[in-house]
Amino acid sequence: MEKIAATDRPIESLLARRWSPRVFDPDRTVSTEELLTCLEAARWSPSCFNEQPWRFLIFDAMVPETLDKARDCLTEGNAWAKQAPVLILPVARKTFTRNNNPNRFAEYDVGAAILSFVLQATALGLFAHQMAGYNTAKARAYFGIPDGFEPQAMVALGYFGSLDALPEAQRSREIAPRTRIPVSEFAFRGGWGQTLT
Repeated sequence: MEKIAATDRPIESLLARRWSPRVFDPDRTVSTEELLTCLEAARWSPSCFNEQPWRFLIFDAMVPETLDKARDCLTEGNAWAKQAPVLILPVARKTFTRNNNPNRFAEYDVGAAILSFVLQATALGLFAHQMAGYNTAKARAYFGIPDGFEPQAMVALGYFGSLDALPEAQRSREIAPRTRIPVSEFAFRGGWGQTLT
């Protein structure tokens, strides 16, 4: 299933195709080669001072006990993500490696790396859904995330599944058209609140 964005202006098709479903095929695995390709895309993302402050914890059937633990971290509202064959936890290093000073752009940079990862996944025919609904304290404890590193949004990754697997309320959200606020509400020229056009 695809949900192409109804854009006001033409954009690259990969960007228009990217969306975040809540249904994954639990029986269709993501290969190591596909994962490595997505991680390579993340690797080449821009970052402040080329710091590359991202770390990615990958949970899949290769190490099923950690996949089970990652699924256990999900909140009830994100129980649908337990069907995804891969869960990924991006983590941001909060200080620069060169001088240990705080890196206030680390989370921004990890976001850029995740977008690169997700767009590459889209190009491969995969789907990714980023979510804040998980227990970060549990994730820290389960996976040994050290001090100085901050877990970011967990990502469910896989192939699209059956809409029948979702409760009716979530199913209707999946088939509803995608929407966004207009550019005029978030882009200003010359100062806050000034119109762009």
